[in-house]
Amino acid sequence: MTTRRHFIKLNGITAAGIGIGLKPAWFTSTVQFESRRPKLNDRKFTSQAVEEKIATVKKAIKDPELAWLFENCYPNTLDTTVNYSEVNGRPDTFVITGDINAMWMRDSSAQVWPYLPLINQDAGLKKLILGVINRQAKCILIDPYANAFNMRPTGSEWDSDNTTMKPELHERKWEVDSLCYPIRLAYNYWKISGDSSFFDEEWQSAAKQIINTFKQQQRKDGQGPYHFQRRTEVASDTAPNGGYGNPVKPVGLICSIFRPSDDATIFPFLVPSNYFAVISLNQLAELFLDIGKESTTADTCKALANEVHEALQKYAIAQHPVHGKVLAYEVDGYGNQLFMDDANVPSLLALPYLNAISVNDPLYQNTRRMVLSDANPYFFKGKAAEGIGGPHIGMNYIWPMSIIIRALTSTNKEEIRTCINWLKNTHAGTGFMHESFNKDNPADFTRKWFAWANTLFGELIINTHKYYPEILSI
Repeated sequence: MTTRRHFIKLNGITAAGIGIGLKPAWFTSTVQFESRRPKLNDRKFTSQAVEEKIATVKKAIKDPELAWLFENCYPNTLDTTVNYSEVNGRPDTFVITGDINAMWMRDSSAQVWPYLPLINQDAGLKKLILGVINRQAKCILIDPYANAFNMRPTGSEWDSDNTTMKPELHERKWEVDSLCYPIRLAYNYWKISGDSSFFDEEWQSAAKQIINTFKQQQRKDGQGPYHFQRRTEVASDTAPNGGYGNPVKPVGLICSIFRPSDDATIFPFLVPSNYFAVISLNQLAELFLDIGKESTTADTCKALANEVHEALQKYAIAQHPVHGKVLAYEVDGYGNQLFMDDANVPSLLALPYLNAISVNDPLYQNTRRMVLSDANPYFFKGKAAEGIGGPHIGMNYIWPMSIIIRALTSTNKEEIRTCINWLKNTHAGTGFMHESFNKDNPADFTRKWFAWANTLFGELIINTHKYYPEILSI
């Protein structure tokens, strides 16, 4: 995502004053726990089902600070980022990411994801999410290679990028997960609601464009149509070799020139995104077969999913010198493999969260130990917390998202409790999650309004309430 850093110092509190289990000075007043939500009339959207869920979960949270954080964060997407309308009688929802006034395909899906279980209880919420699905189909048909879109064809600050820009695009960084997330949202919307009204000619055309784009980026017949270059001093903000990325050997995997962080890949076969593609293609096959009664397209999806999965088994698994058999983060088909993980989802850590691998799979457990250790160059331990960051912000900055995903993929109650405590102690008095924070000083953070991280935190607390309620009652 476009980097926008917000460095904030509060009351001169030092890193030592924000350590785990310590209370900084600003928490001495009960005023601190007053709601940080917009006033009711200023909220973008209000869902009765969401408000009832907040009330139910809050009652089970003993810690007032944690309850306050949950109430601020969980509805943040609805409170501040959604723009609902109807176009030709159909729901249309544009979702900004927060302090950047654009709609990311990934973020918009992830931001509304935790509300999906409530759609059968709230017709308005159901229409809102249906509107996201409809809008995403329109975006894919405008350009399947774009990662972020404008609400209207207004152009953007990135119009000078050397790629095929259009006025509807905010940014055109090709990321495999940008086409996986819309499938995930639509598929699970259908599974929960039984409503297949989104599956019209437009959505099917967009889905077939996804299949075609994935095949193009297997690069069996040349490099494909996508290239990207930007005038920048930041190496990870542009792609080498004329904008086509580093070379790959066509082995069946799908190239992703950028990561979910919007940073350039080193080896373009991004392993977590290819795992995500396998899941998404199988879901797409089910949609075409069960709703569309179209076996030809379903079979195409299944064949492509199988091809990618087989290539992952052959090229993505590596023997690590310390952690044994693990998954690499990126590969190129030539035998080169990158050992690291990034905080953004999809990540290696998040694979069970995406239902791409079992949390109990020995391969995942070995990989988990690797990425949550100094074997991962972007894993940081500090006075405030420990967690994964990434090149997008740089060294020594932990992303709350990585701590949340660590908890969501854990079956260890103590680990989950520790993660929640880290999150509770590192919001720097703002009442919200951030993009990242300094491992030794949470008052040094980036992005004060990052809706995905806020909503994901809400999902963690709801998940904990459902499966490990005793954690919240202490």
